[in-house]
Amino acid sequence: MQDQITEEQKRLARYAKAMGHPVRMYILELLVSQSCCYSGDLSEILPIAKSTLSQHLKELKDAGLIQGTIERPKIKYCLNQDNWEQARELFRNFLRL
Repeated sequence: MQDQITEEQKRLARYAKAMGHPVRMYILELLVSQSCCYSGDLSEILPIAKSTLSQHLKELKDAGLIQGTIERPKIKYCLNQDNWEQARELFRNFLRL
């Protein structure tokens, strides 16, 4: 079975898993519409605990969809443009099946 699963399928599944929560989709939509956002700004916008927001950001970051830059005392989050384009292409190709 492992031999039949391609690297593209693994990447697509990882991106899909990271995008599998409405809060994460909201964060991604926000980052698409503006270049970057600070973690403190996100916690003011979203009515969820900071620890919960942190977990969602970690999931998106671990999948490679976003990247964070520490600018004390905040973290600035932006889309990882290369991986975002890769995800878009993978989803586009998959949905054409």
